[in-house]
Amino acid sequence: MTRCDVIVHRPSFKGGRRVRVKGEILGLAHNVADVAEFLRRAGLEIDPADIAGCPWIDWCGVGPECWDPEQPSS
Repeated sequence: MTRCDVIVHRPSFKGGRRVRVKGEILGLAHNVADVAEFLRRAGLEIDPADIAGCPWIDWCGVGPECWDPEQPSS
């Protein structure tokens, strides 16, 4: 797996972050456990505790600690 293969997008305006693997959207995650579950379903076993430091996950805009709705820029 390379860094670009797994993308966790910025939080949406309603909350949650889209998770994409190799171009396919797997779902809307609301925490790192959701990300781990989506990856498990895609055949990639990873402990939720290891998600934040995983080098092949690209966290767009903000890191794994941010799940709140994105605030519109003024």
